[in-house]
Amino acid sequence: MKKLLKKIDYNNIPHHVAIIMDGNGRWAEQRGKMRTFGHEKAIQSVKDTINGCKELGIPYITLYVFSSENWNRPKQEIDDLMHLFYKNLKINFEEIHEKNVKILIIGEVERFSEMIQKELFFFMKKTKYNTSGTLILALSYSAREEILRATKNIAEKIYNGLFSIKDINYSFFQNHLYTKNLPDVDLIIRTSGEQRISNFLLWQSAYAELYFTNILWPDFRKKDFFEAIINYQKRKRRFGNVE
Repeated sequence: MKKLLKKIDYNNIPHHVAIIMDGNGRWAEQRGKMRTFGHEKAIQSVKDTINGCKELGIPYITLYVFSSENWNRPKQEIDDLMHLFYKNLKINFEEIHEKNVKILIIGEVERFSEMIQKELFFFMKKTKYNTSGTLILALSYSAREEILRATKNIAEKIYNGLFSIKDINYSFFQNHLYTKNLPDVDLIIRTSGEQRISNFLLWQSAYAELYFTNILWPDFRKKDFFEAIINYQKRKRRFGNVE
């Protein structure tokens, strides 16, 4: 671990890292277990990643916890996931709060049970003034839905005479997204070997660097996170410009 830390350039730390936490089900199936077992074991990976961000001074991290498409999974798996999620909410969110990290939620939270919604809003309020970093959880999230929702909101405001078409620019549109007060993503990490972004932060990751690893999410540890950061730092980000 110390050797890895020596390779990191602390003057080139990404401001916002987003992670597609993939491979929980396959990890469990490889061990002859129910898919839920993989989701449960993935909690340590989340903790390691948050600790890695805190150690490096990365201010924003977004985790793709549950997509809108995930509601199409078998009912039993969804029920097990919701039970596991609620069971671990208080314990893990309290740990995050103790680290002085703010919690934000993006997505169609209204699709979750009132019980889960209550806990989510409670911890967002409780951690509101924490200053050590911001953890954004994408729950029932779809980038296409987010963009469509923003477009409808803007259209409604123009229809009601609050704005005109001339008012629309990049920052105006961005202010209607879930992530309106957050910086764009610098680095997207996806585990499990899959190489796609799966409807995740499409607007916000327009110039993000992409890092894919074959490691299944329950096996992903702090050292793997540091290796992703080192890989990111080897790249030259041009943002459409020439060298």
